[in-house]
Amino acid sequence: MSRRGNNVRGPTSALTEFLRESGINPATIARRVATQNQPRNIAVAGPSASGNNVEDVPEGEQPEEGAPRASSGRRGRGRNTGYASDELDEPAEESPVKKRKTTNGRATAAAKAKAKKKAKDDGDYEGTSEDEYRAISKNLWSVGGNGPKPPAGSFETCARCEKQFTVTKYTMAANPPPGYLCHHCVKASGTDPFKKPAVPRKRANVTEKRDIVSFQERRFPSLVAMCIELISRYIDDVEALGDIGAVNMDEIAKALSKNRGLTPQNAHLFYDVLNKKLRFYDATNLTPDALTTLASLNPNLTHLHLDYCGRLTSPVLLAFSTSMPQLTSLTLLGPFLVRTEAWIGFLKAVPGLRVFKITQSPRFDLECMQTLADSCKHIEELSLREIGLMDNEFADPLCSLPPLRVLDLGFPGIGIDEDGWMKIIEKHGSTLETLDASKHEGFTDHILQESVREHARVLSELKLDECFSLTDEGVAQFFDNWSHPIALKDNDHDMDVDSEPMDVSLMSLEPFTPNPPLRVLSLARNQVLSSAALVAVITHSAQSLTWLSVNGLRSVSSEALAQLKRAKELCYLDVGWCRELDDFVMKDVVASCTKLNEIKVWGCSRVRGVGWGVKRAIKVHGIEPSGGM
Repeated sequence: MSRRGNNVRGPTSALTEFLRESGINPATIARRVATQNQPRNIAVAGPSASGNNVEDVPEGEQPEEGAPRASSGRRGRGRNTGYASDELDEPAEESPVKKRKTTNGRATAAAKAKAKKKAKDDGDYEGTSEDEYRAISKNLWSVGGNGPKPPAGSFETCARCEKQFTVTKYTMAANPPPGYLCHHCVKASGTDPFKKPAVPRKRANVTEKRDIVSFQERRFPSLVAMCIELISRYIDDVEALGDIGAVNMDEIAKALSKNRGLTPQNAHLFYDVLNKKLRFYDATNLTPDALTTLASLNPNLTHLHLDYCGRLTSPVLLAFSTSMPQLTSLTLLGPFLVRTEAWIGFLKAVPGLRVFKITQSPRFDLECMQTLADSCKHIEELSLREIGLMDNEFADPLCSLPPLRVLDLGFPGIGIDEDGWMKIIEKHGSTLETLDASKHEGFTDHILQESVREHARVLSELKLDECFSLTDEGVAQFFDNWSHPIALKDNDHDMDVDSEPMDVSLMSLEPFTPNPPLRVLSLARNQVLSSAALVAVITHSAQSLTWLSVNGLRSVSSEALAQLKRAKELCYLDVGWCRELDDFVMKDVVASCTKLNEIKVWGCSRVRGVGWGVKRAIKVHGIEPSGGM
C-alpha cells in the first residue's frame, strides 16, 4: 500500500533509528512472512515477467481476494519503496491489504472497510495512533518467521546465539525473522520481555484539586522574621542584642524555644536592669545557678513567666522573692522541685502578688493555699492547674480570697465537690471573667443552674472539659435559661397552694443583668453531651463565640453540627471525634464563618477536606487519608 509522504517524526530510540536505516519496517516483515507461507502451486512471475506485464494465472487457481499476489511490475508502478537490498533476497510481493480495483477505478465502501481491518491486524495500517516501529513488537510475540509460536515448554534454538532454550510465554521472535531469541539476547537488544505495559494513571478531577483546603498560605518572610531566624541560628555567637524592642526580643525567645536553644551562656542576652517583663518559653536548659542569675540581673521585674522550669528549686524561688521585690505576676510551668516550705516563704515575702499561676506542682498543699489567702490580699488571677493535692478542703481558703477575675482549677488530683463549688461561685461569680473547672466530678448541672446562672454576670470564658457529672439535658437547660431572670422564669412551677406566700414583688423589681454571650467555650470529652447541648450553646452565644471546642461529643447529629454556621465570629473550632461530621456540614460552616483560620477534625472519618469551596488560608488538622471511604 502507498504511504503518505510525511517527514514529521517524533523522538526515537537507538533501536528504532537502526531499524529505519537498515530498511526494516512492517511492510518488509509482512512481505517475507507472506512469501514463505504462500502455496507452492501458485505461478510466480519469471525473469521475463519483470516488465510491465504480469503472467496470467489459470482461472481455477486464482488466489482469493485477501491472498498475496505476485506482481512485481505492478508493484514497481504503484510505488517506489527504496528498499533495494530487501528485494534482492526475497521476491517482491504485493501487500496483503492491496485490493483489486473495479473497472471504474473506485473500490466499494465494504472493500475499504475490510482492507482497513486487515491492515490493522497485520500492523501495517498507518491510521493508527501508535508509532510504526512500535507496532512490530506486537507481531514479534507470536510470529517467528516459520509459522505460529511454539508451545510453552518446548525447546528452541536462539536465532542469535544459537543456544538451546525453553520457550515460555515471554519468548519473543527474532527481529529480523526467522526464529526466536532467548531471554539473554532479548535483554541484550534493549528490550525487557518481562515488563508489563504501563497502565495510564487516572487523571484527578480538577474540582477536587481546587477544593482542598488543608493547606497553609505561603508568604515571603519579612525582613524582621529573616533577621530573627538568623539570630536564633547563631545565638551563641551574638554578644549583645541591643535595643531591638520588647516585641522582637520576645520573638527571638520563641524561636529559641523550638530547638531548646536557650542556655545559661546566651540567656544573659535577654537580661537588663530596666526589664519589667520577661518570658522564656522553654527554660529546660537553665540550671539553678542560671535561674538565680536571672533574678539578680533583672531586679525590677514585675512579670515573670517561665515555661518548663523543671530545674527551679526551693532556694531559687526564695531568691526570686528577695531579688525581685516588685514582682506582681508569676507564672510557672512545671516547678516540680519546689517544696512546701519554699512556697510558704515566697508567698509571705511577696504580699503584692496579683497574678499567681502554677501548673504541675505536686507539693503545693492546703497549707500553701491558706498562706496564699492570708498573705496575698490583692490577688486577681489565680491558676492552680494540675495540682495533685487539691481536694474539697481548698474551698474555704479560696472563698477567703478577694473577688477574682480569673480562676483556673482544672485537672486536679482529687477535686472539689458540689458544695465547695457552690460556695466558690457565690463568692467570686459576680467578678469572674474566666472559669476553668475541667475534670471536677463535683461540678454538676445543679451548679450551672443555681450558682453560675444566678451569680455570673461578666463571664466570657468557660471551660468544662471532662466534667462527667454534666448531662445533656442539664447543659441545654442552663444555656436556654441563662438570659432569663430566675425569679420570673423558674419559681412559677414550684409554687404550691399550701406553701407560704412569696414576696415576688421585691424579687421582680430587682434589676436583672444577664450574662453576655460567651467568647470562649470548651466542652471537650464530655461524651454524655449531645445535640441538645450544642444547639443551646449556639443559640445563646453564636453572636460572639470566637473559640469553641466540642471534641469528643460523639453522638451529636449532623443537623446540630450544621448550626455552627451561625457562629460568624469563630476563629478556632475543634470538632474532633464528632462522628456525624462530614464535608457537607464543613462546607457550610467554612463558607459562613469567614474569620475561621484553624480547624481540628481528628477522628472525623467522613471528612475528606474536599468540596468546601474556599481558597483562603485555613489550617486544617486531622483529615484522614482514607476519609469518606
